[in-house]
Amino acid sequence: MAKLTKKAVSQVAQLANLSLTTIENERLQQELTNIISYVRDLDEVNTSDTLPVSQTTGLEDVWREDAINPLQRLSVDDALSGSEKVHNNSFVVPMVLSQKDN
Repeated sequence: MAKLTKKAVSQVAQLANLSLTTIENERLQQELTNIISYVRDLDEVNTSDTLPVSQTTGLEDVWREDAINPLQRLSVDDALSGSEKVHNNSFVVPMVLSQKDN
Protein backbone atom coordinates (compact mmCIF):
# COMPACT_ATOMS: atom_id res chain seq x y z
CA MET A 1 0.00 0.00 0.00
CA ALA A 2 1.44 3.34 -1.07
CA LYS A 3 1.47 5.91 1.69
CA LEU A 4 0.61 9.55 1.07
CA THR A 5 3.43 11.96 1.84
CA LYS A 6 3.17 14.88 4.21
CA LYS A 7 3.82 17.16 1.23
CA ALA A 8 0.83 15.71 -0.66
CA VAL A 9 -1.43 16.22 2.37
CA SER A 10 -0.16 19.80 2.70
CA GLN A 11 -0.91 20.46 -0.98
CA VAL A 12 -4.46 19.12 -0.63
CA ALA A 13 -4.95 21.22 2.52
CA GLN A 14 -3.70 24.31 0.69
CA LEU A 15 -6.14 23.67 -2.17
CA ALA A 16 -8.93 23.43 0.41
CA ASN A 17 -7.67 26.64 2.06
CA LEU A 18 -6.96 24.80 5.34
CA SER A 19 -4.04 25.34 7.67
CA LEU A 20 -2.98 22.12 9.37
CA THR A 21 -0.80 21.56 12.39
CA THR A 22 1.87 18.87 12.19
CA ILE A 23 -0.33 16.51 14.22
CA GLU A 24 -3.33 17.13 11.95
CA ASN A 25 -1.17 16.56 8.89
CA GLU A 26 0.08 13.23 10.24
CA ARG A 27 -3.44 12.10 11.19
CA LEU A 28 -4.85 13.07 7.79
CA GLN A 29 -1.90 11.42 6.07
CA GLN A 30 -2.91 8.09 7.63
CA GLU A 31 -6.67 8.60 7.10
CA LEU A 32 -6.31 9.61 3.44
CA THR A 33 -3.94 6.70 2.82
CA ASN A 34 -6.58 4.33 4.24
CA ILE A 35 -9.30 5.89 2.05
CA ILE A 36 -7.19 5.54 -1.10
CA SER A 37 -6.42 1.93 -0.17
CA TYR A 38 -10.15 1.22 0.27
CA VAL A 39 -10.96 2.74 -3.13
CA ARG A 40 -8.24 0.59 -4.71
CA ASP A 41 -9.88 -2.47 -3.10
CA LEU A 42 -13.20 -1.46 -4.64
CA ASP A 43 -11.54 -1.31 -8.08
CA GLU A 44 -10.95 -5.06 -7.81
CA VAL A 45 -14.67 -5.89 -7.40
CA ASN A 46 -16.19 -7.50 -10.49
CA THR A 47 -19.09 -5.28 -11.58
CA SER A 48 -19.39 -6.49 -15.18
CA ASP A 49 -22.90 -7.92 -14.57
CA THR A 50 -24.09 -4.91 -12.59
CA LEU A 51 -26.40 -2.41 -14.21
CA PRO A 52 -25.59 1.27 -13.67
CA VAL A 53 -28.07 3.13 -11.48
CA SER A 54 -28.53 6.78 -10.63
CA GLN A 55 -30.56 6.16 -7.49
CA THR A 56 -31.93 3.14 -5.64
CA THR A 57 -35.09 4.34 -3.91
CA GLY A 58 -37.45 4.02 -6.86
CA LEU A 59 -38.60 7.61 -6.42
CA GLU A 60 -39.52 9.58 -9.50
CA ASP A 61 -39.73 13.30 -10.15
CA VAL A 62 -43.21 14.68 -9.74
CA TRP A 63 -44.07 17.59 -11.98
CA ARG A 64 -47.07 19.84 -11.81
CA GLU A 65 -48.51 22.22 -14.33
CA ASP A 66 -46.99 25.68 -13.91
CA ALA A 67 -50.28 27.54 -13.71
CA ILE A 68 -51.39 30.60 -11.77
CA ASN A 69 -54.03 29.91 -9.18
CA PRO A 70 -56.05 33.12 -8.66
CA LEU A 71 -57.07 31.94 -5.18
CA GLN A 72 -53.42 31.81 -4.07
CA ARG A 73 -52.44 35.18 -5.50
CA LEU A 74 -52.04 38.45 -3.55
CA SER A 75 -53.54 41.61 -4.86
CA VAL A 76 -51.27 44.66 -5.03
CA ASP A 77 -53.11 46.19 -2.08
CA ASP A 78 -52.68 43.05 0.02
CA ALA A 79 -48.99 42.77 -0.86
CA LEU A 80 -48.31 46.41 0.06
CA SER A 81 -50.57 46.46 3.14
CA GLY A 82 -47.71 45.83 5.61
CA SER A 83 -45.38 48.45 4.22
CA GLU A 84 -44.90 51.82 5.87
CA LYS A 85 -44.07 53.66 2.63
CA VAL A 86 -45.54 53.04 -0.82
CA HIS A 87 -45.17 54.97 -4.07
CA ASN A 88 -46.78 54.06 -7.42
CA ASN A 89 -47.70 50.55 -6.19
CA SER A 90 -44.10 49.84 -5.13
CA PHE A 91 -42.29 49.52 -1.81
CA VAL A 92 -40.20 52.52 -0.78
CA VAL A 93 -36.92 51.48 0.85
CA PRO A 94 -33.80 53.36 1.97
CA MET A 95 -31.19 53.97 -0.73
CA VAL A 96 -28.54 51.24 -0.79
CA LEU A 97 -26.15 52.65 -3.38
CA SER A 98 -25.18 56.22 -3.98
CA GLN A 99 -23.27 57.92 -6.79
CA LYS A 100 -20.21 58.11 -4.52
CA ASP A 101 -20.05 54.26 -4.55
CA ASN A 102 -19.35 54.25 -8.29
